[in-house]
Amino acid sequence: MYLRSLGVYLPEGRMGAEAIAERSGLPVEVVREKLGIQQKPVPGPEDHPAEMAAWAAEEALRLAGFPGEKLDWVLSMVEEHKDYPVWATAPYLALRVGAHRAKGLDLNQKCATFLGALEVARGLFATRKEVGAVLVAGGYRNGDLVDYQDPHTRFLYDLAAGGAAALLTREGPGLKLLGLAHRMDPELALSVKVPVGGTRAPLTPENLGEFRLRVEDPEGMKARLDATSIPTFLAVVREALEEAGYGEADLDYLALLHMKRSAHQKVLQGLGLAEGQSIYLEDYGHLGQLDPILSLKLAWREGRLKEGSLVALAAAGVGYFYGAAVLRLEGRLYA
Repeated sequence: MYLRSLGVYLPEGRMGAEAIAERSGLPVEVVREKLGIQQKPVPGPEDHPAEMAAWAAEEALRLAGFPGEKLDWVLSMVEEHKDYPVWATAPYLALRVGAHRAKGLDLNQKCATFLGALEVARGLFATRKEVGAVLVAGGYRNGDLVDYQDPHTRFLYDLAAGGAAALLTREGPGLKLLGLAHRMDPELALSVKVPVGGTRAPLTPENLGEFRLRVEDPEGMKARLDATSIPTFLAVVREALEEAGYGEADLDYLALLHMKRSAHQKVLQGLGLAEGQSIYLEDYGHLGQLDPILSLKLAWREGRLKEGSLVALAAAGVGYFYGAAVLRLEGRLYA
């Protein structure tokens, strides 16, 4: 299975570190240096998650010269906070790109969904000989749900908006998938959520202001993540490398989701990587499950990926999910 082409859509609007500092009451130096946010894309009036996913999908197909009618499957990773509630998006994405004969699935592992989608796609290619092409696409704007006055959700101040897509094909050229790894931490199952609007606490005029991302047990979550987060990131990358038949010293590039600056540096140090072997997404914020695609797109544009480059992707999603993938560039990536 090859990752053949990438598409990314970013809204024109930007929120800078100064605006985040003003809304949150944090010093701007803390926003820039500790949280690692210089600016982030914010949505315009037409930048809805499924629309942004469709625009990115159209770009990925156009760059590869691949017609939508040849797609066999569409895997949607449009975020749960989307254009309409209780709505599936894979059929809509198929409609938008002309994939009229494709089958589809909606997937959700929060910010680790792209790694889950790669696992599903690998299974499709392995078990269904007729499958030749799979589109994975998603849109994200969970920044709508951030309360900048809540210090317990400070780690979410980087949430941004955008769309991204990847065309996966059975044959190359492109980034060949060599290894995948996943972990889950049920201890943090209830840690981050929107507490109202579901069946436990239906939305009412009185609780509308609480339709924001909240942390249930801030101290407990912090303690758990301090003890487990970086080790688990390193563990899934190493596991994916082992499946691929490589070691940490063989890595050329790491596409890592946006996190606070110190955590990003710890992951690089733990894998023995230099800063130039990853791109810190301080000018993009956190696009959820789209970060690995954005990072790969930027790396390709900047010439950091060469023939034979060994690349790792790593992400985590609240819940808590962790995932990693290892790929090797074989021929040109049509990005």
